[in-house]
Amino acid sequence: MAESESQERNYDNMERMMDHSRDLEELLDQMEKNTVQATWMTYNLVAIRTNPDLANAMMHLEDAFLRCKEQVEKKWQETLMESRGEGQKKE
Repeated sequence: MAESESQERNYDNMERMMDHSRDLEELLDQMEKNTVQATWMTYNLVAIRTNPDLANAMMHLEDAFLRCKEQVEKKWQETLMESRGEGQKKE
């Protein structure tokens, strides 16, 4: 009887250790991802600070992107309104 309880405790302990091991592995994976992301952010900051033209180019690209996004949204709204209008005509 005592041996059976001992084996049960050992099994429970092993199960807990496996869970902790999995949790630790997940934490390490997340830490690795965060480290890589921080490294890239640092690299980008250094690149921008050492080359002011790059910052200007990034601002230009952002402006172009926003203008493009605005046009796409406008066209989407026009298309949506046209399709609603056609749907009402058919009914």
